[in-house]
Amino acid sequence: MKRLILLISLFVSISLQAQNMKELFVAMPDTLVPLLTKVNREDFGDFLASKMKAEVRNRFGKTSEMTELTDDYLYLKMTSASSMEMKLLPLNDSLKVVCVIQTYQAPVADSKVRFYDTDWNLLETSRFIDLPVDSLFFRTPVTKAQADSLQNLRTHTDISLQEARLSAGEQTLLFRYTTPDYLDKATSANLQAYLIRKPLRYVWENGRFIRSGESE
Repeated sequence: MKRLILLISLFVSISLQAQNMKELFVAMPDTLVPLLTKVNREDFGDFLASKMKAEVRNRFGKTSEMTELTDDYLYLKMTSASSMEMKLLPLNDSLKVVCVIQTYQAPVADSKVRFYDTDWNLLETSRFIDLPVDSLFFRTPVTKAQADSLQNLRTHTDISLQEARLSAGEQTLLFRYTTPDYLDKATSANLQAYLIRKPLRYVWENGRFIRSGESE
């Protein structure tokens, strides 16, 4: 019985120790970051702790750089065309969830938002956020002429592209509509007249990202 209690205590202790971003990132499975080895992931934290530039040579022999690492956040420039952000978010007093955003420039920024538990099991995204649909980025047309114009312009937006960004200092998530960057200049310029200029802002509340009425 004493041995069982000791093992449980040890497990709880290890779990609590891993509740910070540095430890979680090092423990991240290679399958989720195939470009980086475990040694790469360890080196990032060591370099930043030593006030050094946190650059490593990834598996392709290219440079990956971590520019920020705190107890609950990291930002990693994976390649010249891709980045990764992570934020550790509370579910309750003892449980946390990891929000991971991978953004690719191909050539327009587009992000994938995923959630994991602290053992790196993939969780259902809809449990933690209702991802914004494209229509949320548009202002409501005032006149029928504007409505017809917008409807015509949106026939060119068959590809949905959005860039997501976490905040290092806050529990917020911003979405920017990047589909216009993919279009020709004339169509993009005409479309801009109907877009909400500021990113959509989501705030972490009671275990979910909730859309805020305020945009930044």
